[in-house]
Amino acid sequence: MSKIIGRSLPNIPWQEKPKGDNAPVWRYSGNPIIGQDAIPTSNSVFNSAVVPFEDGFAGVFRCDSQSVSMDIFAGFSKDGIHWQINHEPIVFEGADPEILKREYRYDPRVCFIEDRYYITWCNGYHGPTIGIGYTFDFKTFYQQENAFLPYNRNGVLFPRKIGGLYSMVSRPSDTGHTPFGDIFFSQSPDLVFWGKHRYVMGTVNGDESAWQSKKIGPGCVPIETDEGWLMIYHGVINTCNGFVYRIGVALLDLDQPWKVKGRSAYYILGPKEIYERVGDVPNVTFPCAALTDADTGRIAIYYGCADTVTGLAFTTVDELLAFMKAHPLDAR
Repeated sequence: MSKIIGRSLPNIPWQEKPKGDNAPVWRYSGNPIIGQDAIPTSNSVFNSAVVPFEDGFAGVFRCDSQSVSMDIFAGFSKDGIHWQINHEPIVFEGADPEILKREYRYDPRVCFIEDRYYITWCNGYHGPTIGIGYTFDFKTFYQQENAFLPYNRNGVLFPRKIGGLYSMVSRPSDTGHTPFGDIFFSQSPDLVFWGKHRYVMGTVNGDESAWQSKKIGPGCVPIETDEGWLMIYHGVINTCNGFVYRIGVALLDLDQPWKVKGRSAYYILGPKEIYERVGDVPNVTFPCAALTDADTGRIAIYYGCADTVTGLAFTTVDELLAFMKAHPLDAR
């Protein structure tokens, strides 16, 4: 059996795998857990991130308004399933006023490192880039300098320093709808200046793993295991009916995370249910957070559905690693 390296989380949201279900990931029967009208002004709530906080959970949520402007909001939950989301977006303090000026904000991730909760998101600064901020209490938020030049999306921090440096995976992109996309690794001594950029992995041409043939990008905060960093990510195929977003899994080296130890040719979750197939952007399952319990190996994945609502799914570290090893992708 594989082991998650981290904290125990006895109150992790959980539902047992249905009998006869052979998939490595299974959906919560009460999905979607957050509807598109979770706050009075929202058109949609999706692509959001949650973490354990105090005796429950907290999160940062992408809430597109009824004018379809994109911003991020704090929220709280006792059980990780039923959420109360603030009605006003997060207001950041600090940084240069030029950086604080909001162009747009979307697709947040939250990562606890050392003594605080770091938030990364797609920040608008003459195009998409990676914003970085932090909070201690999900009430007051501080913004730092953007990590990269435009254009970049899907900046995801590792939950501890690697080789004495903060580490992040991201997906360099362009100013449009990103007709390409590979995952890269970067490091920083202070979360301000980033370098040591390394290629991690890219799209897959041909039909060996066509679901990730157009672009890929990091999803949840990487999960440390005794075999390596478990990375849950998204992949996209361009079909005659547009893009389809699915979820995959890879295993990265613990000390050199740009080295891929394993990767599944098959996706672990894709659009199937009506709330994943129908919405503002049809056929999207997009992971942004994973809660883990080191004692049991359980994993609860939060994912955006059809760019409209938020879903919850379950798996274990053993399920994911066994599935990856059973269906390996030879082309890295």
